Amino acid sequence: MSISRRKLLAGAAAAPFLAQLGAPAFAQRVDADRFDPWLEIDPAAFEHNVATISRLAGGRPILAVIKNNAYGLGLTEVAPLLEPMTAIAGFAVVKAAEAIALRDAGIRKPILLMSLFADADGPELIRRGIELSLCTDDSGRRMVQAAAKARKRAHAHIYLDTGMSRMGIPYHRALPVLQSFAELDLTVHGTFMGFTEESEFDRVQLTRFRDLSKKATDAGVELGTLHAASSHAVFGFKEAHLDMVRPGIALFGAYPSDAEAESAIAHLEPAMRLKARIVRVERLRKGDSVSYGRNYIAERATWIATIPAGHTDGLPRKAVEGSRVLVNGNTYPVIGAVSASHTIIELGEEKTASIGDEAILMGPDHADVHPNALASASGTSVYDRLMHLNPLLPKVVKSDV
Repeated sequence: MSISRRKLLAGAAAAPFLAQLGAPAFAQRVDADRFDPWLEIDPAAFEHNVATISRLAGGRPILAVIKNNAYGLGLTEVAPLLEPMTAIAGFAVVKAAEAIALRDAGIRKPILLMSLFADADGPELIRRGIELSLCTDDSGRRMVQAAAKARKRAHAHIYLDTGMSRMGIPYHRALPVLQSFAELDLTVHGTFMGFTEESEFDRVQLTRFRDLSKKATDAGVELGTLHAASSHAVFGFKEAHLDMVRPGIALFGAYPSDAEAESAIAHLEPAMRLKARIVRVERLRKGDSVSYGRNYIAERATWIATIPAGHTDGLPRKAVEGSRVLVNGNTYPVIGAVSASHTIIELGEEKTASIGDEAILMGPDHADVHPNALASASGTSVYDRLMHLNPLLPKVVKSDV
């Protein structure tokens, strides 16, 4: 039996989100007596973060980057929360399957695919109204061919490389390529670039982008909305805000580069909590060891608690190097070794937790468990802390009711 390209794209889109789209209802329950870890998503935090970014950007429209399963929070959970907000002009992703999943989830605002599309995917993407990237010399021709098969006009953004050397048309030879795009039967809605996030060179990149944009406009090329500012530039590079900003991780409440400096500019609210319930509480004797490698040996009698979440769920192995977990209003150090499915914390001389108590491994409720704090304590990137959350974690949207 053959499988259509449309079904293949839809299947690929569903794969990372099996817990939401195809798993049994049992896998999605978060009952009071259930111990498996889960993600709690806070709509109010998204509202706060969008309003904050909009203020920092001077009211410019926001193209919400929700790539890589919405930074780990779930594409089809996050997009419907953001779409009703007037500041959100549209969405950007980097995988064709994610673009299709957004449309299947009922998202109607513009969706930009910021990557190279496959010829076989082009017609379906165009039929779905996905805006594609003109990121190679021949992408315009390929887009027009795909549009002919779709019997629908192609809509696009031009992707320029001003020094990142990752994707896009190199700025130093882009003008004739842009002029060739202008001769094609397609609609250009915008032109964009990405920064290296090295402050001195970012200014060089912006100058290149502006100079090329002026030359192209003077030559009669329609560039549409200009956008360049990621979360990093929203906070630290006002000149790069241009016509629209394009934040990602800041929408989710994490600071992109320097948490201390950026939090002084504006407060963001983490939009998630990684939770689990304690499954074991025990008192160690002096000399007892904990977990693989016996990296922790009790120097005195102490209480410990086991949490059924580990590195397969998104907690880094290096959490034992200084990370803490919030239980009953207090934070406790991670000890021993973070295994695939379990983490152990030290409670101390008193038994301050019980089986069934909620543990928050990451969230907004205490500075020690903020995503940036977890990243810093474990020597990892805050991007990893969100994007490496297990996509199969059950997700519950918090309600104030």
